[in-house]
Amino acid sequence: MYFIGIIVVLVLLTGCSGGQQSGQEESLNPGANASSSQLGEFKKLGDEPLTLSFYVSGVTFTDVEFETMIAGPIHAKYPNVNIERITPAADTTPEEVLSTHVPDIIFSSVSQRLVRTGVFEDLTGLIKKHQFDESRLKPIAYNYIKEITKGKGDQIYALPFNVNQHILYYNKDIFDKFGVAYPTDEQMTWDEALDLAKQLTRTENGTNYVGLVVDNLTGLAKSLGLPYLDRETGQAAIDTADWVRVFEKLKEIYEIPGYIAQDGTWNWNRDHFMKDQNIAMRAAWLANMVGPLEELRQQGVEFNWDIAPVPNFSDQLGKTREAQIHSVSINSQSEHKDEAFQVLAELLSDEGQRIIARNGRVPSIINPELETEFGADIPVLQGKSVQNVFIGEPIQEHYQHPFEPEISVRLTEAAEDMAINGLDVNSAIRKATEAINRDVETLKTTIGQ
Repeated sequence: MYFIGIIVVLVLLTGCSGGQQSGQEESLNPGANASSSQLGEFKKLGDEPLTLSFYVSGVTFTDVEFETMIAGPIHAKYPNVNIERITPAADTTPEEVLSTHVPDIIFSSVSQRLVRTGVFEDLTGLIKKHQFDESRLKPIAYNYIKEITKGKGDQIYALPFNVNQHILYYNKDIFDKFGVAYPTDEQMTWDEALDLAKQLTRTENGTNYVGLVVDNLTGLAKSLGLPYLDRETGQAAIDTADWVRVFEKLKEIYEIPGYIAQDGTWNWNRDHFMKDQNIAMRAAWLANMVGPLEELRQQGVEFNWDIAPVPNFSDQLGKTREAQIHSVSINSQSEHKDEAFQVLAELLSDEGQRIIARNGRVPSIINPELETEFGADIPVLQGKSVQNVFIGEPIQEHYQHPFEPEISVRLTEAAEDMAINGLDVNSAIRKATEAINRDVETLKTTIGQ
């Protein structure tokens, strides 16, 4: 039924052409039907056979999602246009990929690591040339992208593809096993979530069940939108009242009896929830789990899970967490920039965004109607409480300092110090601050200011 649903969507997309030639079809992007004299000369997508390469860096995007949301719809509307995914080995770095490939389109969160490679084309000229309507984009998504280069050239390195929000995944089987009531559709405080977690963290028949996983310091800090480094000085910014709240709450979670397994496991992750199925509740990105859970379902592995609003601190109820922006960009070295931009415009059309909404991603365009169709075409979300995705307002992701990717390991070390080494909050913050500031001085030399 899943693939039949995809075919129906693709047929509908193809039918929108009204029988016109693919190169002359009416585009779903406002302004794209203006004459060449208005827009400047460029090759129209579909006028000639074309294969564009597509590279995913640093974000979750399964092969099924790529085919359903990108390659399939574009090929259905433009039969002589193919999008091919570059799939490097798991341990290959982005720098290594980009040294051997020139992907035309890049799917990422526009990390500072990629910015340093120079891979991103400034889309400002292409936006004007193709009369792309920027006002259709959600401010939370587009403002984050523009913030990356604000005051440093004001380039536009990407267009937002989807808004990756946070939700609370929970395993109903574990709740049932221990006779605990499920989370409701009301947003909980972290204290309320901890009360549930204490009832669900236990060992039975050799299995270590964990009540609540929040993706450690970096995950919990997203409840408050906290930067790791001071934007101006580049020094550690974790010795603040809000960061202390985060450290203290995580320490409480670690101290729940049974949270740390007898073998020392403390850093519980997606596979523990999906495959080992010993995590009762996991606060995580929407896109981090939905696509992989659908792939798991297609492999014949299913279990009884659902979603609830992600908890937050009591004074932050009504807000969820930082929204990560998954975006589409054009390689500055691509030989098909105009055609690639037309692909981006199609992906951000109402119809393109309807496809991603119906397959479990929150659209990046302003169209409330699409929320009512969320998850309709992806089997793994059938019967789930998908309305909980939209309870609470996500907050804009904090500005990512150029050194942030390199120093984030110090926050993982701080979490481990509290979980395993018994370090108190103040000592963990002090140790991490000192380590971060040492790293920053090294990075100033190796990367530059």
